[in-house]
Amino acid sequence: MILHITEAKALPGHRLHVRFSDGQEGDVDLSRELTGPVFDALRDDDLFNRVEVHSLFHTVTWPNGADLAPEYMLGTCYSTSKTNAKKPRFNNTRTLL
Repeated sequence: MILHITEAKALPGHRLHVRFSDGQEGDVDLSRELTGPVFDALRDDDLFNRVEVHSLFHTVTWPNGADLAPEYMLGTCYSTSKTNAKKPRFNNTRTLL
């Protein structure tokens, strides 16, 4: 099954809450990841908050053309359930914890 983003919502501190097509969801902290020509612009809160899910590719995208793949988002996702709060969803080998 190909992984898709089904929902993305901007949170304070350059974080996103994302939901995936396999039912997983969590928060992604992008505050240290916004570097380079396209992503530097997303440090502007107004632009960052305009995040959308691309209707064809099902990636997280912004009006300036920046986008992030679902696989990257899942690899940096933090669980939002009360029992797993603040725990990385994946370890360094990308296996489910």
